[in-house]
Amino acid sequence: MNPIDTWMSLLGEGGELTEAYWVAHAQRMRDARLVFGGRLSCPFLRPLFMTVEDEARQRAACEVIARVGERIIREATEDEALLADFGLSDAERALVAIDPGYQYASTASRLDSFLLPDSLMFAEYNAESPAGFGYTEVLASVFAELPIMARFREAFDAEPYHMMDAMLEALLASYRDWGGTATPPTIVITDFRDVPTWSEFEILAERFTARGVPTVVADPRDLEIVGGRLVAHGRAIDLVYRRALINDLVARPDDTRVLVQAYRERLACVANTLRCKIPHKKSFFAVLTDEAHAGRFTPEEQAVILAHVPWTRVVAERRTRTSGGEDVDLVAFARDHRERLVIKPTDDFGGHGVMLGWEADASAWEAALQHALAQPAGTWIVQERIPIRREPFPMVETDPYRVTTRDMLVDCAPYIFRGKVSGFLTRLSSSGLANVTSGGGQVPAFRVAPRP
Repeated sequence: MNPIDTWMSLLGEGGELTEAYWVAHAQRMRDARLVFGGRLSCPFLRPLFMTVEDEARQRAACEVIARVGERIIREATEDEALLADFGLSDAERALVAIDPGYQYASTASRLDSFLLPDSLMFAEYNAESPAGFGYTEVLASVFAELPIMARFREAFDAEPYHMMDAMLEALLASYRDWGGTATPPTIVITDFRDVPTWSEFEILAERFTARGVPTVVADPRDLEIVGGRLVAHGRAIDLVYRRALINDLVARPDDTRVLVQAYRERLACVANTLRCKIPHKKSFFAVLTDEAHAGRFTPEEQAVILAHVPWTRVVAERRTRTSGGEDVDLVAFARDHRERLVIKPTDDFGGHGVMLGWEADASAWEAALQHALAQPAGTWIVQERIPIRREPFPMVETDPYRVTTRDMLVDCAPYIFRGKVSGFLTRLSSSGLANVTSGGGQVPAFRVAPRP
């Protein structure tokens, strides 16, 4: 029996389908601060099961893409023509131009992926301090303590992923690369207080502090420079875990002035560096898959890109080759093949602005194409549709209370800390977009293997 069937056969034996069980389980999650924007992030009653073989498939492909991303950053900062292909604004270019004092740009990153038995495809690369791994690890600890998990472990070994400690080690490695010598350094996790992930920052700060690395959480507006040191809540800071996005730095320069000054003057190590913006742009996949850049990649890298990165192009009036090698006019091709394409802004999140061609009519698709063409160069991409994964998950509805089994889209996104896969964010959705921001939910992932 496979792990899904085993778990589903056990569900209900210990009262897991009753309202009283859910009330207690939901309270445990609230007590653990597993809320996103005020709502529970997990309304589901089973985790995702990751086999050792599937984990290895993810690890092999993801670590190649992360390595390529770091190299492309170095090349783009020295090659104006390549940098132009990413569509950075003047303000973003100014931030990218600042030398951060060390090389590794994405201490933390994440690849959104769809893992199927016969394929693994990436939808996009989040190279800029992705959220969720703290929530995910705590959620796994809640599931690990459930009585049903003990019964499940009679048939399967099931291990969660320990991502918070791995992230701390990655941060400390970046600090040492930067030249930091404090033992231990004092960390600030910084983002704006009204973001829905603030409770995750508190979870991380508590874990890092418990591991012997003092950590505080502060809004960028609360940062100061005193006597040549970056200070947060009266404490001198050595290492900044930057969760405020570069978009925020551009849009709110007064609120982030101290943070940028500290970065520019190297008053503290900042991770991720602002150069992570280059592969964070969704146009990164256009650079990976465009024939114009094929010579940048080794045969091994080309094989990974061909197998796992969908054909992507920046929307523009030009000729190009399709994934099948046909020479076409890009706009005409996109117009005529909407059922196999998606249009996305190169720099947004939460599914904002994404149009799925197979769900759009011809007039809406044409309007989206024309809008993309009218915007500054490099700000929209068109991307080939990829196969998605769906699995049944028991989901709780509360008004009125009931448990239904839903066929959910599964986005299994590996976290990559300094080039190494350390765990997974698993988001579920009943629609074509899987993200917590737009109303999806998440479940923890467990590495499973049949017991002898």
